[in-house]
Amino acid sequence: MLAFRPAAEFARRLRNDRDSAQPVTFSAHFDPAAARLVLEGDCRMGDAPELVRALGAARVAMPDSVQVDIGGTLDLGPSWLLRAFVADLRAAGKRVDLGGRVPEHLRYLDEIAARDVGVLPGAERPSIAERFAAFGGALRQRVDSWYDALVFGGRLLESAGVAWRSLKRLRVPSVVRHMHETGVQAIPVVAVIALLISVISAYIGAQQLRPFGAEIYTVDLVTIGVLRELGVLLTAIMVAGRTGSAFAAELGVMKLNDEVDALEAMGMNPYEVLVLPRVLALILVMPLLTVVADFMGLAGGALLTSYLLDLPWSQFVMRLDSSVSDTTFWAGLVKAPVFGLLIGLTGTLRGLQVRESSRELGRLTTVAVVQSIFLVIFADALFAIYFLEIDF
Repeated sequence: MLAFRPAAEFARRLRNDRDSAQPVTFSAHFDPAAARLVLEGDCRMGDAPELVRALGAARVAMPDSVQVDIGGTLDLGPSWLLRAFVADLRAAGKRVDLGGRVPEHLRYLDEIAARDVGVLPGAERPSIAERFAAFGGALRQRVDSWYDALVFGGRLLESAGVAWRSLKRLRVPSVVRHMHETGVQAIPVVAVIALLISVISAYIGAQQLRPFGAEIYTVDLVTIGVLRELGVLLTAIMVAGRTGSAFAAELGVMKLNDEVDALEAMGMNPYEVLVLPRVLALILVMPLLTVVADFMGLAGGALLTSYLLDLPWSQFVMRLDSSVSDTTFWAGLVKAPVFGLLIGLTGTLRGLQVRESSRELGRLTTVAVVQSIFLVIFADALFAIYFLEIDF
């Protein structure tokens, strides 16, 4: 019985039957004298060019009445071409008669065209109530975020006040480990970035000052820019992208694995164990990384001025000493601990806010980096205004 034949044998027989069938060739011809279009054989998509040529000849002749004789079947594509031809002629006031067996595809297309599809509904504009509800939801989320930040800051201050009373509770080994990870391991990338940025600044400054014969002031541009702004700012941005994201990811994974809840169940303060050592380590290493960035920035400026302006290193040092005031170096260095505090707080806060899914972990890690960089630049602008007011 057919139902119990093996599938391979059945497929082989179907393939043999299909191969043994003789293909029917398709031909299309238009007779201008008789105004007759004759379609013989089965028209597949591969035969569409033949049909297009015959339809084109009929369009050129454009008789008042056309007789179409269909002697086989037409695929959907050829049926679409034939229907378009018939519609064009009838729209021009010509008469078209279909003889023979009308293809099912042609009837299907006519049925689809006869349907009233109507007009697609447009996007509904939200009502006033829905707009107020959306605004209230966004405002509530913002207020909740501010509340979480206030709670985070209060618990961190409480933990810091308790930890300062005992060196053991300060967790010095943990602080040293985080200083190594966030400071020592970040020295190569900070040094390279500071060197390259100072070289670029010196090159642009020299090119702009050369028409005025003031190339010597390139030294002033590089030294003051690096010591006051670029050194500490580039360091903070690099640390925010490197360490801020690491803090958020580490604490976020611990939240997803319920490790933070386990610490609380054991009677330990997560802020004292997880947050405080990281923030303290970042506050301590940021000035050291800033000094490294300043040194590499000055070295890059000296290297480019020596190559581009033929300025000896001894003269570069002399010009540096005369252009830098007593407060230039400290104006950049005092910002470093503040930037470290902002980066550490933002990274740890977003890490502890992770809930439920790894997607939330990725989102909050990105938020930590973006907000850290924004806060660093905003704080640097406030420092610049304040230093300008006190003439520092």
